[in-house]
Amino acid sequence: MDTPRPEEITILLRQIGDGDERAVDALFGLVYSELRGLAQHHFRDQPAQHTLQPTALIHEAYLRMVRADDLRVEDRAHFFALASRVMRQLLVDHCRRRRSQKRGGDWGQVSLQGIAGDHRDDPTLEVIALDEALTQLAALDERKAKVVELRYFGGLANEEIATSLDVSTRTVESDWAFARAWLRREIGGASESPQD
Repeated sequence: MDTPRPEEITILLRQIGDGDERAVDALFGLVYSELRGLAQHHFRDQPAQHTLQPTALIHEAYLRMVRADDLRVEDRAHFFALASRVMRQLLVDHCRRRRSQKRGGDWGQVSLQGIAGDHRDDPTLEVIALDEALTQLAALDERKAKVVELRYFGGLANEEIATSLDVSTRTVESDWAFARAWLRREIGGASESPQD
């Protein structure tokens, strides 16, 4: 299947916003393969025995988005940024449910190789801890937290993130460097400060 043109997605999103139910199905068919790639990106560091499957994640995230009464999506990049955020939240919710059911049992882990540095032992981090750290970062600087979401969870390139956030690529690079160092310090409990 050919990659859909961004304007096709934007048109369908506007139609959904106007209440056109047929556009919901058309959009899902158009973006399914990209959503599948996004879900696989989210699952890349999940344990093999994870009870939530990527297909279920795709469907649940999509349904939450198109059924939201207050959903206002501007364009393709905004749609996929929202999809990534919803998928992350679904994984966090799933881990919290499992944790409460098992009283702290074997719950999902996420590798922070791209965030916490390139350590030989490939440190892992609980999904919930990462979510809490990102929430703290968003309270300090929402744009930096969005850069992490879009790059780490959404798999977007710096240029795509810059377009989505309406900033320069250099700003994205700077935000990513700061956020990585900040998260490394917060998550790892290290006493190191963010590097320039």
